[in-house]
Amino acid sequence: MPGTQDGVLLLAGVPLGDPADASARLRDALATADVVAAEDTRRLARLASDLGVRVGGRVVTFREDNEVARTPGLVEEVRGGATVLLVTDGGMPSVSDPGYRVVTACLDAGLVVRCLPGPSAVLMALAVSGLPTDRFCFEGFAPRTDGKRRTWFRELAGERRTVVFFESPRRLASLLAVAVEVLGGDRAGAVCRELTKTHEEVVRGPLADLAAWAGARDVLGEVTVVLGPAVAVTPEPEDLAEEVLGLVADGRRLKDAARDVATVHGVSTKALYDATVQLRK
Repeated sequence: MPGTQDGVLLLAGVPLGDPADASARLRDALATADVVAAEDTRRLARLASDLGVRVGGRVVTFREDNEVARTPGLVEEVRGGATVLLVTDGGMPSVSDPGYRVVTACLDAGLVVRCLPGPSAVLMALAVSGLPTDRFCFEGFAPRTDGKRRTWFRELAGERRTVVFFESPRRLASLLAVAVEVLGGDRAGAVCRELTKTHEEVVRGPLADLAAWAGARDVLGEVTVVLGPAVAVTPEPEDLAEEVLGLVADGRRLKDAARDVATVHGVSTKALYDATVQLRK
């Protein structure tokens, strides 16, 4: 159990672009934390200025390139009773941003980790995409190379949940072109650019249209892509007759085999039975 003198690691969601999205709790934390670990200290200073807040504690950098080296020191600060506030350039620390290592290190040390809720590009893009929101998954950043992208999209081809991921604006056009080749141009999607900022833009439509849109312009800014779920296609009974005959060859009764295969694929048992009998002839 955490000791009575232990401090706390505080993860804070910060605005994606519009400082007005900052919570009152974030303002208080910036002013009162003993240590503020920031991905970019210049952006932290700009945010504090926009909010009219004076950062009261010691400011240190906490970036991808120094996360491993900086983590032990922050853990010791928390162990010594300090409140360590962790902020990134936008959104929630540790979600495709620095933070995961120090969170796990604090938890392994039995220290307190808390979170101040705030803006999230993942949830915002999902909400405005117009795609199903009841089940979704987040894939982080898309793979950079063509081969890895193709493998990744093949793995997502049958995904029945909506998929959210980040992509560099420089690679967006080529990524969407590969998506069309692997997933088909009719798969639904949305590209969300510069969320909450002056030039916010959300483009919705089939992947073929999104690829054409991205290929015809220089896309700039932060990009979040939302990929619609795969649409289940019900096979024709004639296409399943061989599967039924395979079960019959293993000793199953024709009616039982037809019923089981029909249940799995969502087709009429009678239609599948008739198609199998016709194939046997």
